[in-house]
Amino acid sequence: MRHRLLALLAALVLGAASAQTLTVYSGRGEALVAPLVAQFTAETGIEVAVRYGDTAQLAVLILEEGAVSPADVYWGQDAGALGALAQAGRLRAVPDALTAELPGIYSGASQTWVATSGRARVFAYGPDRVAELPTSVFELTAPEWRGRVSWAPTNGSFQAFVTAMRVVHGEDATRDWLRGMQANGVRAYSNNTTQVEAIAAGEVDVALVNNYYLLRFLANDPSYPVAQAFFADGDVGNLVNVAGAGVLDTSSQPEAAERFVAFLLSDDAQSYFTNEVFEYPVTTAVAPNANLESLERLVEASPDVDLDTLDDLDGTLDLLREVGLL
Repeated sequence: MRHRLLALLAALVLGAASAQTLTVYSGRGEALVAPLVAQFTAETGIEVAVRYGDTAQLAVLILEEGAVSPADVYWGQDAGALGALAQAGRLRAVPDALTAELPGIYSGASQTWVATSGRARVFAYGPDRVAELPTSVFELTAPEWRGRVSWAPTNGSFQAFVTAMRVVHGEDATRDWLRGMQANGVRAYSNNTTQVEAIAAGEVDVALVNNYYLLRFLANDPSYPVAQAFFADGDVGNLVNVAGAGVLDTSSQPEAAERFVAFLLSDDAQSYFTNEVFEYPVTTAVAPNANLESLERLVEASPDVDLDTLDDLDGTLDLLREVGLL
């Protein structure tokens, strides 16, 4: 994989880099990815102008801008927004060399975007207060969990998870679960970080979060009083989602844009994602951070969901509004 990527990097737009400026619309935060953007420019001479913002809102902006969009690359925080752009025909097909060796859980069927890092939904919990772990996210509506569970309804990752539940279990079952959680006294927080902090503070016992938030706390304090786990293998609560990137169909410099996407799959970038951000690398050339589960375990735990089917964010937002969560 490494040799193919290096060959692609070397072949694309050699000699013309210094005069180019790419425009990237990034749903990934500036503090998180700016070091990688700077490294790309240092290595290639290609300047990058980044517009940072909410993943879904930037995807909508691209659709509204249409043929006059200045974006060359869209770098989304989740597969749903990427799938929406793919369905709208706004992303170019990516070179086979970028997708040929990616594990199946890290790619969509459209072949118009490439995963750049992966993350898993897990449940975090207070090990001193939770003796018997739940085996399914659907169990959390049971009386024994009343008032003990938290979620973040306005968070994009939570909304992608709800979209996956709609895909796998249907609209009615998802609505019933949402209402069941509300009736069971679930507590709402603004994001994943505050949920993990709430467990440590004893406010809740279980939280629905992404895998890397707790690892950031543990990196600073190995005795931090929170643990995390998967539900039973295949449960939709273990959704594996991705950040990913695609080249816009209206880009005036698609070769340079592809070079940027290829850079995000380089060993340096993949190592950064897993060792600094605690996400899963999407190439087999880089091993996951030692505090992450192995790729094999991740595949076992994940539900069978085509990431391209997570594109109906509007339907999820409508459902969340219907039940009073937005």
